[in-house]
Amino acid sequence: MIRILFVLTLFSFGCATELTKTPDFDLLIRNVHIVDAVNDTIIPNQWIAVTGNTISQVGSMEEEPDTIGADVIEGAGDFIMPGLWDNHIHFRGGDSLITENKALIPHFISHGITTVREAGGDITPTIKTWQKEIAASTMEGPRIFTSGPKLDGDRPAWAGSISVTNSTEVANALDSLQAIGIDYVKTYDGSLTDSTYYEILRQTEERGLKVTGHMPLTANLREAIAQGLDGTEHLYYLLKACSPLEDSLTRLGLGYGMMGALVDSYDSLLAFELFSQLADAEVIVTPTLYIGKVLGGLAMESHQSDSMLQYMGPGIQKTYEGRIRSAKRNTSTLSRQRDRLGATFRSMIKPLQDAGVSLLAGSDCGPYNSFVYPGTSLHSELEELVAAGLTPAEALRTSFVNGPKFVNQSSKYGRIEKGKVADLVLLRSSPLEDIRHTMSIRSVILQGKVMR
Repeated sequence: MIRILFVLTLFSFGCATELTKTPDFDLLIRNVHIVDAVNDTIIPNQWIAVTGNTISQVGSMEEEPDTIGADVIEGAGDFIMPGLWDNHIHFRGGDSLITENKALIPHFISHGITTVREAGGDITPTIKTWQKEIAASTMEGPRIFTSGPKLDGDRPAWAGSISVTNSTEVANALDSLQAIGIDYVKTYDGSLTDSTYYEILRQTEERGLKVTGHMPLTANLREAIAQGLDGTEHLYYLLKACSPLEDSLTRLGLGYGMMGALVDSYDSLLAFELFSQLADAEVIVTPTLYIGKVLGGLAMESHQSDSMLQYMGPGIQKTYEGRIRSAKRNTSTLSRQRDRLGATFRSMIKPLQDAGVSLLAGSDCGPYNSFVYPGTSLHSELEELVAAGLTPAEALRTSFVNGPKFVNQSSKYGRIEKGKVADLVLLRSSPLEDIRHTMSIRSVILQGKVMR
């Protein structure tokens, strides 16, 4: 009797162990087609296992793992890609708009954007708090990389910027930025002189910091590259360097008033040489085509029926008024010049890509940038890049491959493979067939957690 009882006990213990078996992963996404933007291909009929916030296994449905105890998402033949990166956004407007800025955050996630690169504003302490809370999973939102306050001249164009006019002030500013834990340095050309700009580049290079932003129109882009420039936001400064009239127009002190002459004198041979130099120096370029299109149409187009407008707080909508007034003051001649400028910018995209320059998709959404909404505007930017000549795969790489590259995070992001962070977007249709399919979102997974 004792022996029989002992055998039964062992049998019962073995069954209990089997029934309560803990899987090697927390989440299994099965029967999906993986979007491989790096190789411009679809990897069919795959499963993806997630442990914690990391992709732990990827395999074919022909050899599906045991799913006992794991949460399962049935892909049913849908497509899955890495989470999108919006590589140029803003949180700003001062303390009175903090709550309204925070209300923008869910719109990134709902549109498949799992990481943002915040490009400077005046609520940096709050952004640093959000950054930490999101990293600790006590707040839901996209991962945030931030420049903190922008560096500008003696009369900064934006609230919250740090004024620098000499090497000592540059050093002190960089000390402050490093002390608060910024991810890169952002320059602005409100009143920044060319000499101080070059000094910023030299000192960030010495400290091993990445620097991007606006360049004073008195400065020379080729010299900036030589001094250690890592990136440039918008295409004005490339356009200037592609004109044989660059030096003479600079001496005239026209500022942005020189854009019409730059368009007229654009030289494709100079562009080819410049783009090769940018590629060799690994300087990233963030074109921001879509915001140019939106702002260019402000005088003529009404946005009152925009579906996203209702989600913008009254304070943020108030910040739109300045650009709207400015647009309505523009003459028809200025509007035509803006159209020509936009067309020239679009013509530069494919040559930049062909030269090997890393382009970044950035929307420039946020307060003050009228009707450029968080979430939807990145998808519109991807569409603009494709319309300008990129393939859908190339456009996707400007988001979730080149974005991580700029902030030294390529080992964690960019592809769906073992060891990468589990930021994933499940789509009903393939974005490699039509870039608009990035909006066919069925589910978003952020750091291994299903968000929608």
